[in-house]
Amino acid sequence: MASIAVKELCKTYKGAAEATLKGLTFAFPEGKIGGLLGPNGAGKTTTISILCGLVKADSGNVMIHGLPQEAAHREQIKKIIGIVPQQIALYPQLSAVENLTYFGNLYGFKGKVLYNRIMHYLEVFGLEKSAHKEIHKYSGGMKRRANIIAAILHEPDLLILDEPTAGVDVQSRSMILQFLRRYNEQGASILYTSHLLEEAQLLCDEVVIMDEGKMILQGKPELLISALPECRNLEDVFLHYTGHALRD
Repeated sequence: MASIAVKELCKTYKGAAEATLKGLTFAFPEGKIGGLLGPNGAGKTTTISILCGLVKADSGNVMIHGLPQEAAHREQIKKIIGIVPQQIALYPQLSAVENLTYFGNLYGFKGKVLYNRIMHYLEVFGLEKSAHKEIHKYSGGMKRRANIIAAILHEPDLLILDEPTAGVDVQSRSMILQFLRRYNEQGASILYTSHLLEEAQLLCDEVVIMDEGKMILQGKPELLISALPECRNLEDVFLHYTGHALRD
């Protein structure tokens, strides 16, 4: 079964001169780390917003772990997925524990069970000593790590991350990537976007490269690289298919 399957997704924002998604179709198998890659404006964030139910597609179908993304399945899907947005989705004036208690409550967790889970993940992410510090006092890497904890308190089967290591220090990036590998090894599926192609090559079992709202190609990074003799890595493959022109 596919963890995510999208078919013929189309989306045009009101007032836009051109469609953002133009019949996007792809699927990732359950239990794998899938990478959704593309240049600026390719439609990655819109795709993730549709997968998470934050934006409605004009047409097309979305399946999450075999469930159609419809109102009747909204609560089931909510329990299945965890979302790590590109922007930090935490209250800056609250401490990590206060933020995570709030988000845990939204998933129906309370009391000692929730507190123990919060403290466990704060320790895993090296934040236990800053548990009661306000988020606005955190470094960028600390905020990114806390942002991930907020998405995994209910231990979702599918974790969706939009640029989870953007702008973080080397140590935080290493910790985040190690955690994602371990989380995947426990049976979870992961969908991940990044502009860091070397990172995607190391982390992802399979990648989709999209551009101008459509899928360009999909496959295992090592097979995509070996298929093009002139390409040494995934970045070369990416540039081969999307070109060298600058994107806004």
